Formats: sequence, structure tokens, C-alpha cells
Amino acid sequence: MNAPISAAWPVPVSVAPDALADIQADFSREWLRICDEAQRGVLAPPADRRFRGAAWAASRQHLLMAHAYLLSARVLSRMVDAAQVGEPLRNRLRFSIMQWVDALSPSNFLAFNPDAQQSIIDTAGRALSDGLANLANDLRKGRISQTDDSQFEIGRNVATTPGQVVFQNPLFQLIQYTPQTDTVYARPLVIVPPNINKFYILDLQPANSFVRYAVAQGHTVFMVSWRNPLSSDRDGVDQATWSEYLDNAVLKALQVASDISGQDQVNALGFCVGGTMLASALALAQARGEHPAASLTLLTTMLDFHDTGVLQVFVDEAHAMLRDQQIGQGGLMAGRDLATTFSFLRPNELVWNYVVGNYLKGQTPPAFDLLFWNGDSTNLPGPFFTWYFRNTYLENNLKVPGRARAGEVALDLTRLKMPAYLYGSREDHIVPWTSAYASTQLLRGPLRFVLGASGHIAGVINPPETGKRNYWVSEDAALPGDPGVWFSQATEHAGSWWPDWSQWLAEHSGAKRRAPVKAGNTRYVPIEPAPGSYVKVRAA
Repeated sequence: MNAPISAAWPVPVSVAPDALADIQADFSREWLRICDEAQRGVLAPPADRRFRGAAWAASRQHLLMAHAYLLSARVLSRMVDAAQVGEPLRNRLRFSIMQWVDALSPSNFLAFNPDAQQSIIDTAGRALSDGLANLANDLRKGRISQTDDSQFEIGRNVATTPGQVVFQNPLFQLIQYTPQTDTVYARPLVIVPPNINKFYILDLQPANSFVRYAVAQGHTVFMVSWRNPLSSDRDGVDQATWSEYLDNAVLKALQVASDISGQDQVNALGFCVGGTMLASALALAQARGEHPAASLTLLTTMLDFHDTGVLQVFVDEAHAMLRDQQIGQGGLMAGRDLATTFSFLRPNELVWNYVVGNYLKGQTPPAFDLLFWNGDSTNLPGPFFTWYFRNTYLENNLKVPGRARAGEVALDLTRLKMPAYLYGSREDHIVPWTSAYASTQLLRGPLRFVLGASGHIAGVINPPETGKRNYWVSEDAALPGDPGVWFSQATEHAGSWWPDWSQWLAEHSGAKRRAPVKAGNTRYVPIEPAPGSYVKVRAA
């Protein structure tokens, strides 16, 4: 007899009888072992960090509960793996089971968490009152606190690289950073960050600022700082489209930087969604016979969306149609919704860990600049979001020449022939590195692909001074279609990939000249000091 995994699932989901029998036998065998060791008092604490505390080890009952929970979680995972379904449904089952299993951990409940109970005793009840206060504060904020926000202020100890806002319109501000060297390369660098979060992930603090590093290498750096639209805005920003972002933001930023620097072309860098927008904008310019970029850098960027990793569980026609109806003609995609989605990709690390610490134990999370940035979410105009969701994640239209359009112009990424530096992070759960590598099969210029260690953010923000991590690169100019073949031929290097990129970029930056004394020019007069006012607007 087949065993249903979930009676509530909209289609029948079953496990083959032989596989189910093996799972049941293994469960029974393991459960008997756990009970025997618990009865003899030799049951060891599990390796899972949620149950490592001394209070768990000291309580036989709680230790047995932890082992029973972990055993049940493994059984559910095996049943999903053995389910007789296609891979898309299996991935959705796997994601759903992960959410339920992680949420139901005994460590998440005060009645079942001996560590939390002990903290209340040790603090004479203060942990309980502090936890309730933390809960009330987070309910007011509408999100779980992952760091002590009071320790950070934009412009004071994050986003502190000196510069001036030299242009702004309803979509973005453009920052020109102050030179830190006597001479600079003639051709400037324009950075297009993702508009799903604030730009200062690339300018956190001096020790880990990618912007400050690029400026110190002698580059005149311009940064796009996206507007964070609010529901109270009445200027129509909630109706902004993908095409308007390409024309009135990305290409406008390149044009302003070109004008200020006196160069016909700039070096352009895009990060994550910013890279997708940048490549699309350059394809739009190419279709018009314009060539604003001399080189292109794409960091953890997807142009081919055939494999979107765990995010694929959110992608289907029904979801796209719902968003089209809700916000396709105007309105906002709430930053809070996007932030929640990304947090639940790793719920134990980014959700339940803080539920336990903040609420059950009454702790204040430590100050961490990256998590402060992570909590500073942004809203997106509905028409922009719905175009992006449908044309990338759902239909993968950017990959096919002419299928995606910006206004009336067909986009063809295969016509981009400028030199390009492509970077992926090996443990990236948002942009799988193989998908970042897939861009090598679309772009037609001289290409260099570099693979860094760690994840979506930590892999990118890896300053050389720390001496952390490593990266892989192949000096063979040929980039095979199979990323596994490329990796087998690549050489591993210790440390940060930043110097490798800096050396590559210098080759496309022109001669050195005296650094400008002032930002802007007679046409683009400085408006306000960096980091500007747009970045300080918080999503409601």
C-alpha cells in the first residue's frame, strides 16, 4: 500500500511500498536505539547546534525529545526523496516540509526548551520580561530583529565613503565618490546595485567596503542609489516599469558619469538584480546603435534563469497572474514581503534562531553591519516587479534573443561584445553559481569567469586584508558550456578575488590623470553629500 505524505496536498503524493518499508524499518531500529540509550543514561547530545546547550544535556527527557524530533525530521526528508513525483513538485514538497519541520523544533517553544527555561531562572525572571519587550518591539517594527539596529546609522558608521550626489530623478540618485589617490584612471566605474536592497552592502564600513577599495585603486566610482518608493508617494513612482528603469535610471547613470568624466564610455558593474538590469540596459542601448560601456562586470547575476535554485518553489503562472492583477498596473511590491521570502530560504539561521534568542531568552542580538543592511528592505514598483518576475524567473525570456522587450525594443544579450568579468559564489543559494556561469554562453566579448567561496553576500564582500576564503579561475580563454568541466580545469587561489578583478579592470580603464578636485561639472552640480537622502528612506 502506498503511503500519502500529506493528505492536504492538492495532488496525490505517494511512496513506493519497498521504499516505505525501508524507511519504516530504519525508523524503528533507530528509535529503539535512542530509547535504549536514554534509559541507560548514555544518550549523547545531538550535533545540531539548537540542542548543544548544557541544559539539554542535563535533562534526559529533553534530550530524548530532541533526538525524537531529529529522527522524525530525517524520516520526513527521506519520504520526500522517495516520493513518486516529478522534480518540481518534489522541490516544493521539500521546501514545505523544511518550513514545518524547522518551525516545530522543540527549541522554538519555551515549554520544551530547557536552555530558555534556565535563562529565566538565572536572571530571576528578567529574561522573560526582556523577551516579551523584544517581541512587542518587533511587532511594532513588523519584522524580527536580527541585529541591534541602534548601533548603526547610515552615513555615520555605514555608507561612509566620502562623495557627493551629482544627479537625481524620481528613480535614483547618483553618487560620485571623492578620489583617494593623486591620479585616477580616465574611464570611470559605474556601479548598479540591486534595487531589492540598499546600495550600501557595497559600502558597509571602511574595512569591508568594496566602494572604498575600488576608489583606493584609483578609480572614479559612481554609485546608483535607488529610491525606496512608499505607499504615501503621490508622484506615480508606483507605476514605474522595467523599461523606465533601464532608460531613466541605468542608462541615465552611465550617461551622467560619461559626461562628468569626459569619456565616451564607462566601465559598468552590476550586482545581482542590478546586473540583470545593467545587461538589459546595455542590450537596449545596443539595439539603438549606442555603446556606453567599455567593459562589464557582473557579480552573482543571472541572465539565464533556467536554474533559479530554491527560489523556483515560488515561481508558477498562478503566482505571476496574481501579482499581475494586484500590482501590475500600479502599486508596490512590499519590501517586507521580499525580505520575509529570503529569510525563510534559511529559516533556522534567519528566523528561528532569533525567535529563541530574542523572545525566549530575552537577548539583544549583537551589532552586525551586514544584518543591519539585511533588515533595511526596499519596496518595488508593481509594474517593474511583475515584468521582472514573469520575464526572468517564470519564462526566462532574456535568454532568447528578441523575446524580451523594453518598450517597443527587442533585447538581445548575445549582441553584447564588450569584455566582461563574471563572478559567482560557490555556496550561493539565491544565484546558483552554475547559473551565474551560464552568462558565459550568452555574452560574446572576451570573458573571464571567477568563482568565489561562500555565499551570495559573504562571497562578494571579501576584502583582501582579512585573508579569508579563496577563489577559482581558469586562464584558459575557452569557457565550456558545462560549468563542471570549467571547474575541473580551474585553479584555486587563496584569499579575495578583489585584486584579480582590480587588475582586470585596470586594463580597461585608460591612462592615469590628475584626480578631479571637485565632484560633478557645470551641468551636474553636487546636490548633497554622500550617501544622499534616498538611501535613508525606510520601507514602511
